[in-house]
Amino acid sequence: MGLGSWKRRGHRTLIVAALTTTIVAGTAGWASGHEQRPLTGPPPGTASWRADDTLRTPLPDPATTDPAQMAAFFRGLSDAEQHRLADRHPSVVGNLDGAPLALRYEANKRSLRAEESRARSTAQDTTLPSQARATARALAGRYAELLATDRRILAFDPRGRGQIAEVYGDLATARHVSVIVPGSDIDLGSFDRAKDVYGTPAGMAKSLYTAAKERTAVVSWVGYTTPVGLGPDAATGRLAEAGAPRLARFVQGLTAAGTPRPSVFCHSYGSVVCGIAAPELPASDLVMVASPGLRVDDVSALHTSARVWAARDDSDWIAKVPHVELLGLGHGADPTVPSFGARRVPAERAEGHTGYFAPGTDSLRAFTDIATGATR
Repeated sequence: MGLGSWKRRGHRTLIVAALTTTIVAGTAGWASGHEQRPLTGPPPGTASWRADDTLRTPLPDPATTDPAQMAAFFRGLSDAEQHRLADRHPSVVGNLDGAPLALRYEANKRSLRAEESRARSTAQDTTLPSQARATARALAGRYAELLATDRRILAFDPRGRGQIAEVYGDLATARHVSVIVPGSDIDLGSFDRAKDVYGTPAGMAKSLYTAAKERTAVVSWVGYTTPVGLGPDAATGRLAEAGAPRLARFVQGLTAAGTPRPSVFCHSYGSVVCGIAAPELPASDLVMVASPGLRVDDVSALHTSARVWAARDDSDWIAKVPHVELLGLGHGADPTVPSFGARRVPAERAEGHTGYFAPGTDSLRAFTDIATGATR
């Protein structure tokens, strides 16, 4: 092995060591308790759906039927038949990509009511430990919040840490649609938290929707298992690889249901998900915000017809993460450097890792132009 090869190998080793040190320092060690088990597969209740013969024909399998085929199936049903399926299988229909939008809203309200009732019953069970009852009370309150009449819940899955998609605006009539894909520490309980609001997909979506002045509908999508903290899950592509097919299917379901191709805004680790999903995403634009990397070397390797954008402000700590991918660690090239080939989004007025969607920032103004088609 020549001197040059030894130098290159040593350089890569140092980069990996730096990456490992960065992550471990932020988490006080490799905390195995933070390792997440990704939620995969079809919606809850699929076994019952598959066994249903009330229409005297097999129902399409959620695991193998693509969103376009699912949309065609529902178009062939009467209104009464559609509502009967939503009544019998709310947890399936509410998460069925390609099903009619209004029917999914209806089905998810049914699922939320059932989960709220179940949680309240558990909270009142005096045979259970006090901690279990307190957890159930908190869940019941969470479900009650989501059942507010003005909320449009497009997906809801209580399994694991919980997954959800909420719509701001009217997807059925919107000329432009946007989807927000979050990064770490986001789930059913935190996607719309009041603390660090612009670091949540709900806060980002509401801010974008408000700035667009109803020229677009915006979806906050929490449909994959996100990393917790900055441990090993955040440093590898394992959760992103599990989440990417779910994102692709969700967006395909939107377009199959009749919406325009959306602009997809991907924050932090969410950009890793978007990078992997890119070839299968029917998106008009992919906007990578505060990205640690997309696990590719440049835009051409994403194999997408969407326009690709990248934003990062100078105060964002993500810039300190080494942009490498080696031995399973890291997410590759920095999408904000010119050689990557993405269009740069101005972010001089954004602050920190979660300030890009804050009102008054140049980044939000640029996002609004992208979302409403003003940049075309």
